[in-house]
Amino acid sequence: MMEKIKTVLLVFLVALSLLQSYWLAYSMPGIGVTVSQKQDYVKADLKSDEEKLENLIFPEDMVLHFGSNQHTLLYPETNFYDLIFDRVRGREFKDFQRDARYAVDWDEVRAQSIGVELRFGTGVPVELLSKVLKLSEGDSIFQNDSISNIWIFKSPAREEVSTYFFSTDGTTVYESVRADLTVRDVQNYVGFGQYWTPYQYVAPNLYLAKEPLQAVEAVVGFSTYTPEQMQHNLFSDPSATRAINDENDVQTYTDHKRGLQVEQGGRWIRYTDPAPAQDSVAERVSENVYASIQFINEHGGWDGRHRFIEPGMAGGEQMIRYQQYYGAFPVLSKKPFLYGEMLLRMQQGVVTEYERSIATMADTEDRKEVRWLPGGSLLSQTLAGYSRRGEVEAIFPAVEVELVEGRTEADADKLRVTPIWAVRLRDGSQEKLLSAVAGSRKPAAGEPGGADKDNPGALPGGLSLGGTAGSLGAVGVQLSTGASLPDMRR
Repeated sequence: MMEKIKTVLLVFLVALSLLQSYWLAYSMPGIGVTVSQKQDYVKADLKSDEEKLENLIFPEDMVLHFGSNQHTLLYPETNFYDLIFDRVRGREFKDFQRDARYAVDWDEVRAQSIGVELRFGTGVPVELLSKVLKLSEGDSIFQNDSISNIWIFKSPAREEVSTYFFSTDGTTVYESVRADLTVRDVQNYVGFGQYWTPYQYVAPNLYLAKEPLQAVEAVVGFSTYTPEQMQHNLFSDPSATRAINDENDVQTYTDHKRGLQVEQGGRWIRYTDPAPAQDSVAERVSENVYASIQFINEHGGWDGRHRFIEPGMAGGEQMIRYQQYYGAFPVLSKKPFLYGEMLLRMQQGVVTEYERSIATMADTEDRKEVRWLPGGSLLSQTLAGYSRRGEVEAIFPAVEVELVEGRTEADADKLRVTPIWAVRLRDGSQEKLLSAVAGSRKPAAGEPGGADKDNPGALPGGLSLGGTAGSLGAVGVQLSTGASLPDMRR
């Protein structure tokens, strides 16, 4: 009898246990709500343009050397620049031999030899440059170096081509003793620039236009991502964030770890995701660059063309910068407005800070007009009188972008794009040097901004650059004042 009672009791306890398990799995209050929240959350799709490394690394300009102290410069998105760069990318560079920079008289090469010089500004690590150019394996020193210039030239005395890669350390060069280039290649490169704007060499890395340079001023509409879109895109669980508005019209979202600041009326963001301090391990630039590109692809995308700027260090972390282009020229924002670049702080392949504009230019301009960047004496005198002349490492054409606020709802906010001459300083900052000449008429020789009367700037072979010849449109098209303007959003 006792055994039967124990059996019945055991069956009852097993059944009760199964019933409780069922209640726990399917009937606990709140379980359904939590699951529903996670299933309902869908990461915001910004429908942004993605990019890859190969399109972000390119020379900031090219110098064509004609011999006889004659030179011209080509800029990105111009026909001949693209043609030369495509051909160089198709060649192979092998067997790199390291040497001291002073082993070659570069002043003599610049003055007497024909050739093309690809200039990468602050430099590109060889590990990344090898993804764009066909570089054979060099020694470990070369592989871990950064390159600022590539100079391909033919000397007057020899029927052979020399190719040198310049280190950013300022003292080392690497010669590719087996480069897949011929004398005919170099002659063709140089021939592309015969009718282009003549430039004068004035100091290391500095060339000044002898004639006005043609560009375009425009007014362009734009759209922006909403703060809510960026919040949903950057936070893994937006429902856990809270918004804070401060007195400076800065809206902040935080989940107590990450933070998102939205400034300038919703046009600029600063995102922070603090990472714990890492052990002292050498940062791999390539790892951080690839990680930064992937992060941008997923969080905001790319508005037009951008160029990679070699990272610097800040607080033990790498700072990576991508500068936006408008047609042929890089974008500088007119302070206090912020626009035209993306900044990322990296730590071992992790993004800890991310700054960028979330304004996206329209595909077509509302208005555009021809403008002329000054050349000749006006340009050289302005540079000579610049307060930070001793810090100037480069001078280049750029566009300055500012916000034009609409007065009515129908007159929506626009961006004004104005061509300028800009300088890059030793600390990496960029500043405006000189504005374009007012009006659309090209300054004549002897006029302010025009060519000097006593220096007409003829290129080799007696090719006089008169009329609109030698002028540089924003996409490399020669234009007269009344001609149709190029599409700057190409």
